Amino acid sequence: MPQVLEFKLPDLGEGLTEAEIVRWLVEVGDVVAIDQPVVEVETAKAMVEVPCPYGGVVTARFGDEGTELPVGAPLLTVAVGTAEPSETVTGAGAGAGAGPGSGEAAVDAEPSGSGNVLVGYGTGAPPVRRRRVRPQVLSVPAAAVVAVAPGPVAVVSPLVRKLARQHDLDLRQLAGSGPDGLILRADVESAIRSATPAPAAAPAGTPGARPAVTAGLTTRPAGERIPLRGVRGAVADKLARSRREIPDATCWVDADATELMAARAAMNGVSGSGAGPKVSVLALLARICTAALARYPELNSTVDMEAREIVRLPEVHLGFAAQTERGLVVPVVRDAQTRNVESIGAEIARLTEAARTGTLKPAELTGGTFTLNNYGVFGVDGSTPIINHPEAAMLGVGRIIPKPWVHEGELAVRRVVQLSLTFDHRVCDGGTAGGFLRYVADCVEQPAVLLRTL
Repeated sequence: MPQVLEFKLPDLGEGLTEAEIVRWLVEVGDVVAIDQPVVEVETAKAMVEVPCPYGGVVTARFGDEGTELPVGAPLLTVAVGTAEPSETVTGAGAGAGAGPGSGEAAVDAEPSGSGNVLVGYGTGAPPVRRRRVRPQVLSVPAAAVVAVAPGPVAVVSPLVRKLARQHDLDLRQLAGSGPDGLILRADVESAIRSATPAPAAAPAGTPGARPAVTAGLTTRPAGERIPLRGVRGAVADKLARSRREIPDATCWVDADATELMAARAAMNGVSGSGAGPKVSVLALLARICTAALARYPELNSTVDMEAREIVRLPEVHLGFAAQTERGLVVPVVRDAQTRNVESIGAEIARLTEAARTGTLKPAELTGGTFTLNNYGVFGVDGSTPIINHPEAAMLGVGRIIPKPWVHEGELAVRRVVQLSLTFDHRVCDGGTAGGFLRYVADCVEQPAVLLRTL
């Protein structure tokens, strides 16, 4: 007799507490192998394929694509073990006792899982060809199915409960569309949308006037609503926290980047004889940043307010802002202080490609100590960047364009860039921040200055 095991959304690490189902990789009735990826989810940091620790037949899936689930919520159930041909696979909560079977023989599966619920976001096992079990092949007793724990309200997600509370919605009055009547986010949102408009409220400015309320729901302004979740939600939380907790200040300077661009052209071999990948401007600026942080380590630090201490960090894990279809992400070049320009450039290229394809791992998006933000690619000159909490500083780089400039006592057309540094005023004063920015500008204007640190 097969045993039905429930696979719950595992702890994805990095402090993540929920994930959105992007794409199911299996369907009910499919045969899965141990550690086979069964669903692709999007967390606040990356796209992740989740492997199932059990091998057997999928008997139920919990959640449609687009549903957000908390860690620990049921993902799917798998019938594990060997059954007789006369038995039938049934969905979660279905009764036993099927009629005579027909079709293929029973499915053999491992009686226990691998234990690798989520190791490295995919186990690297060879792909397994999916087999669909014909109807009326296996039978699963109802008692063996692990269902959602009973309770006064069939709600698993705390996010759904929070949404209902925000709109004074009584969940006991809703019929859930999920498995076994589970109330989903879509059910709550549908109830909010279908609320009958309230009678006209008192005119604006009337004493005692309050927002119109109908059926326990507060009327909200009309317009398109875009959920703040996934990467966009994580960015919103981090930026808001940065503004709340960090007393930031910004200084900026214009720099003549003509010599830097000439040095880059020489590195890349203007005659076409250069070997290896091209050196990018971002890679050069990143190397300049690591040299500047070696001189001004105050800006490669974080603040521990509980201990009331500034923590200067020994390694430079350099983040760089990258705009993707999923939103703004900040991949991190590990140990950038040990890399030369070519090594930094190669790692930036690799991480950028992974960001575009949505394959960055959470570990590649965390742990940064300083961020480089090249917003010049958007055609703007300057900005006041928000620090990437809990870091202490961010260098912003505008576009590099020809401008009139006094060079060697004469007016000339030079390639000019605006550099801006936003820094945590708790870790240093303006003199240190200005010294850092001036050194960066000097390296941009005279790349030979970098030779002292190479």
